[in-house]
Amino acid sequence: MMSSEQMIDQLLEFDTSLFLYLNSLGSEFWDPLWLLITHKLTFVPLYCLLLYWMYKQINTKSFLFLLGIIILMILFTDQVTNLFKDGFQRLRPCREPLIEDLVRAVARCGKYGFFSGHSSNSMATAIFTGLMLRQSRKHLIWFMILWSCIVAYSRIYVGVHYPLDVLCGLFFGMFSGYLFYQLFKKLSRRFNDV
Repeated sequence: MMSSEQMIDQLLEFDTSLFLYLNSLGSEFWDPLWLLITHKLTFVPLYCLLLYWMYKQINTKSFLFLLGIIILMILFTDQVTNLFKDGFQRLRPCREPLIEDLVRAVARCGKYGFFSGHSSNSMATAIFTGLMLRQSRKHLIWFMILWSCIVAYSRIYVGVHYPLDVLCGLFFGMFSGYLFYQLFKKLSRRFNDV
């Protein structure tokens, strides 16, 4: 029977192998597209559209409260992600001495990568906005989840995150988006009762 340490080593080996396979599928032709997808400012128009749809759905007072909750969600998601990165200190694949020569590093490479902030923030946004708008735009949540997964995959493509970094980021983002949606619902009821 394998020890937990051996299981973790085996999981990390698989993670590295899967990363190298997925990362190697890239080509110079597609690099500009994936760099665009992974850039933080690319989706500002999408965020503005989502905010507009939410504004149309609630009154101005509630919308200002909603903006506060969204800011808290992004801060929470981002800071927890950074705590994990600093706590685990898992080198990004583009910084790992054993494989750095095999990595197609297309984007600027930070130091630590577990877990992916792009993945957690995009999924938190997807879940929160999908739940907020589910009455008026029933299928939006599925589009948003797909969008988040594409953003998350871009991090593997550009060589800065392992698949496990991305998956953990996506799951944490789901938790965060749902948590802040529930918080908004609960507090907005009290806020509107005052």
